[in-house]
Amino acid sequence: MNRKLHSVPLLLLVLLLGSPCHAVAQENAGRYPAYPLIACNPYFSFWSFSDHPGKDWTRHWTGSTMGMACLAKIDGKNYRLLGLAMDDSIEGMPLKKSSLLPTRTIYDFEAGGCRIEMTFLNPLLPWDLVQLSKAMGYISWKIEPLDGKAHEVSVYYDCSAEAVVNIPSQHVSWSRTKAEGLDVLSMGSTEQALLQKAGDNLRIDWGYMYLACPKEQKSESAMGGADMVRRAFVSHGVLPGEDDLRMPRSASDEWPVLAWELKFGRISFPVEQHIILAYDEGFSIEFLNRKLMPYWKSKGETTAVMLSNAEKSYKTLGTVCEKFDSELISDLLKCGGQDYSELAVLAFRQSLAAQVLTADVDGTPYLFPKENFSNGCISTVDVIYPASPELLFFNPDLLKANLEPIFRYISTGRWKFPFAPHDLGTYPLANGQVYGGGEKTEEDQMPVEETGNMLLMMYAIATADGNASFAESHFPTLTTWAGYLRQKGFDPGKQLCTDDFAGHLAHNTNISIKAILAMEAYSRLCDMTGRKKEAADFHSLCQQLASEWKKEAADGSHYRLSFDKAGSWSQKYNLVWDKVLNMNLFDKEIARTETSWYLSRQNKFGLPLDNRADYTKADWIIWTATLADKSGDFQSFTKPMVDFLASSPDRVPFSDWYDTRTARKVGFQARSVIGGVFMKMLSDSEIWKKWRTYK
Repeated sequence: MNRKLHSVPLLLLVLLLGSPCHAVAQENAGRYPAYPLIACNPYFSFWSFSDHPGKDWTRHWTGSTMGMACLAKIDGKNYRLLGLAMDDSIEGMPLKKSSLLPTRTIYDFEAGGCRIEMTFLNPLLPWDLVQLSKAMGYISWKIEPLDGKAHEVSVYYDCSAEAVVNIPSQHVSWSRTKAEGLDVLSMGSTEQALLQKAGDNLRIDWGYMYLACPKEQKSESAMGGADMVRRAFVSHGVLPGEDDLRMPRSASDEWPVLAWELKFGRISFPVEQHIILAYDEGFSIEFLNRKLMPYWKSKGETTAVMLSNAEKSYKTLGTVCEKFDSELISDLLKCGGQDYSELAVLAFRQSLAAQVLTADVDGTPYLFPKENFSNGCISTVDVIYPASPELLFFNPDLLKANLEPIFRYISTGRWKFPFAPHDLGTYPLANGQVYGGGEKTEEDQMPVEETGNMLLMMYAIATADGNASFAESHFPTLTTWAGYLRQKGFDPGKQLCTDDFAGHLAHNTNISIKAILAMEAYSRLCDMTGRKKEAADFHSLCQQLASEWKKEAADGSHYRLSFDKAGSWSQKYNLVWDKVLNMNLFDKEIARTETSWYLSRQNKFGLPLDNRADYTKADWIIWTATLADKSGDFQSFTKPMVDFLASSPDRVPFSDWYDTRTARKVGFQARSVIGGVFMKMLSDSEIWKKWRTYK
């Protein structure tokens, strides 16, 4: 083999990797179905689906194995911290505590007279677009003797080639390189199928993964078959050299890894070391048939510079993230209580990591979300809408980056309808809507739903910014949409709503609320931009329609699912904008009546979406709960959701669509929509003001 570059087939080895873990449900607080480790975008996304990270392989959010392994050697004895490397002869180091924070996942292990704190630092900072767009994170080990004695310690870590291919049969190559202050290993597919595949259950097979270690740390590295490299560490505490890697190997060695051994030496006081794990895909998205690079690359950074900057920023970013985590959790507790804080912390990284931040050719930031495990669409308006509270709360410019590609698509003239589109394509190809098939009709789409979504988000951005400059640049389109809602919004015809899994429904009262509030949003945008006559006209109409809605939707002690179905009910989650954006169109008694009704309809694991089934949507529960005036009522909605996370037998990233009686996932996982849990934070004007200017 060439010393600089190797290529081997990546074979699926059941004995080495095992099968996906479906652990028995537990009722303990603080247990999550899956823990984010380094999760940056829809492709570079590592999770632990196990309560102990050393009892299963780490996985991509889809559940496909993307193996990391970590072993520790303390005074000659080996322990397993991460992954299923080796066999049962390697003891899993006892886990004393796992901690999930907005930007960090921390595992505390104890054995052999030592404590090892293993931290995954995932610096997704919403106000820093350059940092947010980087697919990179840090893994650190802080080792502390507990018994007053000195101990000889080393740590082994590797990351497998699964991270750079879509399927295990693809070939990979690897090499060594350098960046300022770092020794670097890299790996990528030999095919480099740049943006050639589009779909849902896919992983990246272009670009390169990097594993970097500071030169000042005493360490060794190796690239080669997993079995040989790991066994060398376990047996001898020394990684194999290049000559050793040329020796004949067993079939189980046809599984390449990038590996580092960190030599802590004989320690009698706390010592910490770290590595950097990163990915450079070169180009992330194809938008209107042109390839877009990650936002950070548009600023002139090369891969080497990105890595060296990551090392220079390690301590600073660590301090910033600690402060961010602490302050955010404090405000989450203040706003919604302990259960709410747990939900939002788990949602924070997941929502951001289901999107990728790119730059257009002129440098304009575009943020593209992927419909994870729903249909694989890109920039879906009814996915952007429920996810929008997190972006509005932390940085409204990110929501603009979600919406701008949609307006650019409309401006091409390829979209012929007077309502908003559903999507821009199938991830990662954003070349035009695919939902509804080739011959799209109004009934095949979500015309009132998506149009209302767009108008409401545009006004929410103007509210956050204190001006309507973003809306002004797109006003002709907004006017067309407002006209469409005026004609068809109050009593929608038979069509899909964002909860399209429930099927078509006519006379949907929740969509009607959305249409009325969206027209009011347009009225206020008109007022902010000097269009006073149009503002007054639409405001008067919306007042009339809100009053009419109350009469037409009333059904005794609650309000109907659809205007024509007596005895039906549904979550009126769209009503939350009336409160959050201070529109004050609807009678306050409606929210109080609905809240009382919902509290009487909850199941063990949450409030059903409506009377048709026991399933629910986690994002919508928080929107509905935010309608409650009393904190105790709000917390009555969040407690069952935390119980769902602690009890669900489905080990997957936070599923937003689940059964409220069984805690089983119905569908969807790892989606950006879970960012909708930040809606409660938008309802506190002082907290919202603080965080949208947080740096």
